[in-house]
Amino acid sequence: MNPIVLIPARMASSRLPGKPLATIAGRPMIAHVLDRAREAGVGPVAVACAEEEIAEAVRAAGGVAVITDAALPSGSDRCFAALAALDPEGRHDVVVNLQGDLPTLDPSAIRAVLGPLEDPQVDIATLVTAIHDASEAMAPNFVKAAVVFGEGQAAARALYFSRLPVPYGPGPLWHHIGIYAWRRSALARFVTLPPSGLEQREKLEQLRAMEAGMTIACAQIDSAPFGVDTPEDLARARQLIEGTAR
Repeated sequence: MNPIVLIPARMASSRLPGKPLATIAGRPMIAHVLDRAREAGVGPVAVACAEEEIAEAVRAAGGVAVITDAALPSGSDRCFAALAALDPEGRHDVVVNLQGDLPTLDPSAIRAVLGPLEDPQVDIATLVTAIHDASEAMAPNFVKAAVVFGEGQAAARALYFSRLPVPYGPGPLWHHIGIYAWRRSALARFVTLPPSGLEQREKLEQLRAMEAGMTIACAQIDSAPFGVDTPEDLARARQLIEGTAR
């Protein structure tokens, strides 16, 4: 594999406008995410920006930025557009799509998401972590993966994703973490597909790939990374990072 890590970023966040440039420990959040991606050491890193002000912040942090069409409908589309600009020769056969709101991410998670692609039958890899809290299991904003891991199994195929606590019955539930490693061919196909029925019902983009017959496999990590979606999350991220920096 020859991966590239792409971080889609845009200013238009409904709950926290201007999120990529929110300051944490004197630096914009996107710079912290860029650091975490580079620390993973899996390949080159670039930010797929919707606006020039994000690109300026990325370049000031020593990163690579690509301006993409602000009208693109998703982070996946933004990553594919950046990939075409950065690597028209097709040298990178795997694309890691890393969310730009994970400033405290453990870089090992980026390395872990590549594991399921060791199986040539897997089109897309992603991450899960065990759910231990009943309220999290029932919360629709915590997406669940229907997946069963055999004893000692590092990766397993996902059968479905839902906002409901699936599967029914006794046994572990898995919280899906929205970091993806795409085979380049799978991403190229995905962005040509129209939104699918289950995707529109569940509001989960990965179901479009599953309905089109693509195989998604999950790797386990110990805990979910902390994502910044609200002003309260931003305050917590500042406490975590600024406290560590002291």
